Amino acid sequence: MALFNEDIIIKQTTDPVDFAACANIMVQTAPWITLGMSLEDCSKAFEGAYREVFVLRKGNEIAAFFIIQPQGSFKGYIQTIAVAEAYRGLGFGTRILDFCEDRILKYSPNMFICVSSFNEGAMKLYTRFGFEKVGELKDFIKEGFTEILLRKTVGPTCGYKLAGK
Repeated sequence: MALFNEDIIIKQTTDPVDFAACANIMVQTAPWITLGMSLEDCSKAFEGAYREVFVLRKGNEIAAFFIIQPQGSFKGYIQTIAVAEAYRGLGFGTRILDFCEDRILKYSPNMFICVSSFNEGAMKLYTRFGFEKVGELKDFIKEGFTEILLRKTVGPTCGYKLAGK
């Protein structure tokens, strides 16, 4: 059973201290371990424009985080999801996807996410959540590895009624 109540909060952050803590979660987590990503590699996930970084906190501890890209050709792209080891299997992934869907559908009818072909647990979660495979990106992150591009949609971009409009 998930631990969601008033002591688990989701908050957007731009704090470099939070980014460092999140990069530490990544470097200790599959798929980044399997991909051979260093702490420096993981830290690059927080660089660049058009990223919204959110953390799930239990007290002062970051239990999980995710990054959304709200602009560009694939606006609504969920770039990264990572849950700290102590909080895995407690429903955090589903809670994050629910939050992302609520947020993204305000500006886009499409949500996108990539999953490493070897990351079967994440693939099951995303499929249960309604994502469908739309393509494969061979050698996308590292040579010899394939990322699967997934999409969940409520309709085409043209004619989509934005929330509140």
